[in-house]
Amino acid sequence: MVKALDIALTGLNAHSNKLSATASNVANIRTSGSLEEGKQAPYTPLTTQQTTQADGSVRSSIVDRANPFAQGYDPNSPLADENGIIGIPNIDINEEMTNLAKAQNGYESNIAVIKTSIEMSDTLLNAIDEEA
Repeated sequence: MVKALDIALTGLNAHSNKLSATASNVANIRTSGSLEEGKQAPYTPLTTQQTTQADGSVRSSIVDRANPFAQGYDPNSPLADENGIIGIPNIDINEEMTNLAKAQNGYESNIAVIKTSIEMSDTLLNAIDEEA
């Protein structure tokens, strides 16, 4: 039962990372920048990378998303090139809201595992106590 708690806690950590990456992406959805080398770059969106371990736990880390920028047109931006092109974060708000829902479902599932594990431990301890 302790192992179930350990695994559920790694799941909570993984979903916490997913939530952090999503929150950062949503907060920076309009943080544009220059696509030119040496100038202020646009915000680089984040994602999570998860690896299942041999013991059933999961290792999660926050990493930069592939294809982080798209081109936008804003000739008034001080970061625009001579053609008025700026870099904008390649963030899809619908994808971020889906990630938010996944994180919520993951939290709820792992909390349910933790509660069940605690209930099973209590039941076992009560049974042992009654036998003694």
